[in-house]
Amino acid sequence: MKRSINKHVRKAILTNDPSITAWGWAVVSMSGEVLEGGCIKTSSESKVRRIRKGDDRVRRISEINCKLLELIRTYKIVLILSELPHGSQSAVSAVMIGIVTGIIQTLGDSANIPVEWYSEADAKKSVLNKRSATKIEMIDAIKRLYPHTFTGVQYKDEAVADALAVYHVAAQTSPLVKMLKANEINI
Repeated sequence: MKRSINKHVRKAILTNDPSITAWGWAVVSMSGEVLEGGCIKTSSESKVRRIRKGDDRVRRISEINCKLLELIRTYKIVLILSELPHGSQSAVSAVMIGIVTGIIQTLGDSANIPVEWYSEADAKKSVLNKRSATKIEMIDAIKRLYPHTFTGVQYKDEAVADALAVYHVAAQTSPLVKMLKANEINI
């Protein structure tokens, strides 16, 4: 759900649930208001385009980068938060984990924006006070904490809820987030 951009927004936080298939993100103001949230959906088109899988991955990375750069510029992002991808069932999954972590860290490094990483378990613990929870439990809890940010499309809502869960744990535990919220200082 996109809200009109307030011209007085001086800085914001970009929080992410990274995935090459359905990248969840949300932009949160220093006061904790969700300014915008969404999901960058990409799919493999190597067979349709008759190109190598590697070239198709590069196309997908470019789509993700373009959207994230647009958000960084539009909202004057001063901090990037992300779930740290974990575990892999296959070599392809391991490659994807490397790609998405590389995207976030490179964007942060290139734009001189700090990046903080959080585990999925820490986000669940922060939101629900337990380390294991179903997707539905997390979405319902995030909807109560951050209303008016959901579309009704399951994969989008899951991705945005996971991104907001990362913000939630950071808001409770990160000294940098606490300092930004308290002082609204320039980094």
